[in-house]
Amino acid sequence: MDMPENTLASHKRQVWNAGRTVGAKRALKPKQIWEIRFYLNQRCRLRDRALFDLAIDSKLRGCDLVQIKIGDIVSGGQIRTRAIVMQQKTGRPVQFELLPDTRTSLLAWLERRGGTVDDYVFPSRVDRNGHLSTRQYARLVDEWVTGVGLMRNEYGTHSLRRTKASIIYRATGNLRAVQILLGHSKIENTVRYLGIDVEDALALAENTEI
Repeated sequence: MDMPENTLASHKRQVWNAGRTVGAKRALKPKQIWEIRFYLNQRCRLRDRALFDLAIDSKLRGCDLVQIKIGDIVSGGQIRTRAIVMQQKTGRPVQFELLPDTRTSLLAWLERRGGTVDDYVFPSRVDRNGHLSTRQYARLVDEWVTGVGLMRNEYGTHSLRRTKASIIYRATGNLRAVQILLGHSKIENTVRYLGIDVEDALALAENTEI
């Protein structure tokens, strides 16, 4: 005996991404970066401002960002101008710069946070010895972007990772430099990550006079 069509439909498994926007998350634009900084400053969110700035400058994956320790970014009581961490995904080291605004926000946060060089920069509020979870980091990013009027389904933690890389690529066209900064092992990964297409390539070519 055949089952009614509506009964068959009810037995089908729901698609995991039903109702969700899939694909690469958008990078932030410079104007949006400053809007989020202003949003956090107005609310005296020292930790969040430091986390946001470090995410932009470091261009790290969330899993690596939340595990940064104070000793990774501090030397002689000062915030380093450059730091290096080992990536969990690739097992390869990646170096990044810490610009003045980021160093200022990190110093302000660490002066309040305290701790030793072996402590995490962003500790968990549940486990004193642990670090901020990637899930909590993602929730914070959702809060920041919606706080300045952006759509949360279009932005995420990878938005922060790719923001500066995208700005550097569009300003210089130097794909190899961006590959190094993102810690990608293959340049093809960088091309896919940035979403480079024919229009991007032609735009760079049109701006290059010989």
